[in-house]
Amino acid sequence: MDMTPCRECQHEVSENAPICPNCGAPRPANPNWNGWGWEYKSKAAIGNLPLLHISFKYRPNRLPVVARGVIAIGQFAAGAVTIAQVGVGIVSVSQLAVGVWAIGQFAVASSLIAQIGIYFQSGRGQVVKSFSEVIQWLLANA
Repeated sequence: MDMTPCRECQHEVSENAPICPNCGAPRPANPNWNGWGWEYKSKAAIGNLPLLHISFKYRPNRLPVVARGVIAIGQFAAGAVTIAQVGVGIVSVSQLAVGVWAIGQFAVASSLIAQIGIYFQSGRGQVVKSFSEVIQWLLANA
């Protein structure tokens, strides 16, 4: 069995060790390991944003890596067009969507289609109210 130093504490560990028995670092034999999951960023970019960023990844501290790009796809995403569980974008298709145009289970947008949503211009869905209706309701029940 080949041994190598842990990237965190330098304790000798197996190259196949899932965690360091000394310090608990995940994947201790891999010096380039930076989290669980998968991530892709296109080399093509507009300004500082990659044209496409896909992220289904968590950092070693277990915080999710937010997909940020012109087109952003992931559990959490921000960009011009987002497809995510939680998305913020000009066009957002997400479970929780915030955007100019949004489709989601829960959404806040200028125009939306949602199960539950608040819109500024137009909205369709099961429990969907305009922003002014929500403000009026809040003032009436305050």
